[in-house]
Parts: sequence; C-alpha cells; structure tokens
Amino acid sequence: MEETITPATADRIPQQRGETLLDAAVRYAEERHWDVFPGTWLEIREDSAGTESCSCGAPACALPGAHPARDDWATQATGSATVARRLWSKQPASSILLPTGRTFDALDVPETAGFLALARLERMELTLGPVTLTPNRRMQFFVLPGATAKIPDLVRKLGWSLGSLDLRALGEGEWVAAPPTRFGAHGAVQWARRPTPANRWLPDAEELISALAYACGREARR
Repeated sequence: MEETITPATADRIPQQRGETLLDAAVRYAEERHWDVFPGTWLEIREDSAGTESCSCGAPACALPGAHPARDDWATQATGSATVARRLWSKQPASSILLPTGRTFDALDVPETAGFLALARLERMELTLGPVTLTPNRRMQFFVLPGATAKIPDLVRKLGWSLGSLDLRALGEGEWVAAPPTRFGAHGAVQWARRPTPANRWLPDAEELISALAYACGREARR
C-alpha cells in the first residue's frame, strides 16, 4: 500500500521535476490511453518584474495557465502519442489538460477533505485510481465515466444535500489539469496518487462517495 499523504506531508511531495510537458503528454496518451489537449500557459508580462500571467491575456483569468486555449478544444483532444508530440512541439509551454467524461470522470473536492477521505479509503483497503493535487488546493479523484449522473442521487441517499457540500463531479465537456502543469502563482499540479499499472482499472464513484461526502460534510461544519 502507498504511504498515506496528509496535509502535513503534502508540502513535501516531490515536485516531479525532470519531465517536460511534452514528454508527460505523450506518456499519458501512450501508456494510459488518455486523451490530452494543450491549454493555455504562463508567460512573463513585458511590463512587470517577472510577474507571470495567462497566455489568454485576461487580466482576471480564473485559472491562469490551465484552461483551454480555444473553443473547439474537445475536438482537438487526442489519444495519439504522435499527435500529442506534434501539438506540444509547437508550444512546449502549453498546459496538459485531460478531458473528463471519456475514459474517466473526476470527483473534485477541497484538499483538506481529500486528504481525510484518502486516509479513510486506504483503511478500507479500496483500490484507488489516480488522484491529483492542484496548486489551488483541490484534489481530484479519477473514477469511471458516468459519475456526473450518479453523484446527486448517491449523495441524497447518504443523507446529504449536494448543494451543502463542496463536492463536484467533472464529466463530459469539462477537464482536469495534469502534472506537471503549472498554473497561477502557486506551483504545479502533482500526483497525490500516481498512475500505475495497479490502478489502471478505475473505481466506480459509488465506491468513493461515502468517504468523500463525509469528509466534505465535516469540512462544511467546520
């Protein structure tokens, strides 16, 4: 079993340096058969002392450096390692974005709730899929597609109101940023649980929802 990551140890997670965005994008397509597409990137403003901003040019960009760069991003997403290499060769700084609703959905929760749920799920000895840890303190648990349709009913059956929980399912038409994408001024996306041969088969959202809803509910009460 992998070592449990807690908020106290999160800051000590290796920054996973050494792999370029191009190499990572190609690997995700080649090894995991995930669709990938290049998003925006961070660039230094000409009128500032090293301040970075989103390549989209929006002064108040909500996700600087980590959102689609074009409206037709869904058709641009590719599962071909050859095409991925060509796309990132054109713009090596582009973020790596993975469309949800295809080979996986993602359950998005606050970092504190995510760590609590992660520890609880490990005690239950459930096999987890990959889990990302983002610079804006969110965790995203990869699950089988179809989670967006299931989550509202699953949460209600557990006695929670979905509107009261900071828990969101990302499915068709949405995306997650993959390591080593950087965004904002806070660092890079990292793996809290890396993709491995052991977690190639993803869990169903139903297997994780109890622990995640409990953790999010506890955070909401706090």
